[in-house]
Amino acid sequence: MRTIYRDVVGGFIFSKDGKVLLGKNRAGGVYEGSFVVPGGGIEDGETKEQALRREMLEETGINIVAGEIGEINLSTGKHEKTLRDTGERVLVKMTFYDYQIILSEDADDITVIAEDDWAEPQWFTANELVKMKIALPTSRTLKKIGFLTN
Repeated sequence: MRTIYRDVVGGFIFSKDGKVLLGKNRAGGVYEGSFVVPGGGIEDGETKEQALRREMLEETGINIVAGEIGEINLSTGKHEKTLRDTGERVLVKMTFYDYQIILSEDADDITVIAEDDWAEPQWFTANELVKMKIALPTSRTLKKIGFLTN
């Protein structure tokens, strides 16, 4: 199996009322069937922050410019996925650059539009996430920032 390498930005978007926005990746994608934060690959010539703003807008429809943004995590991961253009199954080794984004609105007041590779968006409290299937890198980061305790 061929291995590809990706630098990826992820946005841990929090509402004013303390909920986190998670969704699922497309069928065949990395961490398929698990809840993940919106995000995606950094394109050539793009800074991490530019990629973050672009990916959040593309995947959620949320313009994060007015949000409180801070870098929270650097991690790595690997997972298999199916390439959309060729159908080839590959191993993806990723470096994740994660950011916390705090919005000034309550979750119910934020319009989310799932696009691109990200689907089924939902706002969650920490208690609701206990029973959910969360991708390991997402779960680790939520624990690191103190949102999840178990």
